Amino acid sequence: MCRDCGSCILGHYVMTHAAITLRDVSVSYGRQQGIHDISAVFMEGTLTAVAGPNGAGKSTLLKAIAGMLKPSKGTIAIDPCFVGSVAYLPQTASIQRDFPMPVLQAVCTGFWGEVRERGAIDSTMKERACKALADVGLEGFEGRQVSALSGGQFQRVLFARLLLTDARIILLDEPFTAIDGETTAKLIQIILEWHRQGRTIVCVLHDLLLIRKYFPESFVLAGKCMGRGHTHALFEQKLLSYDLDMAELYTGEDNHEHLHHHDHN
Repeated sequence: MCRDCGSCILGHYVMTHAAITLRDVSVSYGRQQGIHDISAVFMEGTLTAVAGPNGAGKSTLLKAIAGMLKPSKGTIAIDPCFVGSVAYLPQTASIQRDFPMPVLQAVCTGFWGEVRERGAIDSTMKERACKALADVGLEGFEGRQVSALSGGQFQRVLFARLLLTDARIILLDEPFTAIDGETTAKLIQIILEWHRQGRTIVCVLHDLLLIRKYFPESFVLAGKCMGRGHTHALFEQKLLSYDLDMAELYTGEDNHEHLHHHDHN
């Protein structure tokens, strides 16, 4: 059950219900359809990778769940316990960061929900922000300008900001793109800690090695849902494969109805 309206046993949440439910969801950009006829359930506390070829609609799916895009068809339901507790991290390439802002101030924007109630950022919040920066390996970067950061450092800032939101549903769009292995390892550990805390995480990824090693659940997307369920089962079915050109998933047919899904609904 969730933190606010359920039970907890020895610090581990009993996860028995859906955090996110999609029913026949389609999203269009004008006449072009981004995703179509997607039905899926993301259970509370699950860690799910979204995989698929370029242009498959992975970012569109996350934006729709985050409420940034309105479905042209179908419905997206967030469990009432988690409404207002959804955090979305877009691809860094889509974020403008050439404006003058120190790192500490950028991280403190994660307190926007609390600031609305308190009216200002207090010393306790600043201490929490400094700790979040230390947690992502950026201790001492508080006064540095965001525009002066490397790609990996900036990604860590975004994760530090997420640490402060205390969101129960976290949506990550290609969080490891163009960063080094050391930074990826640090951020993976943060994601795994969120998972241990019982948060629901949906992460768009293209690295099948990372998916297989760290993500228990996967969702394979190619405009429509090609398969979803346990990651290892999807590898066995060759829906996820190191030898597979992901573009092959574009068949133009509705053969996904014949796949063996391993759903949790």
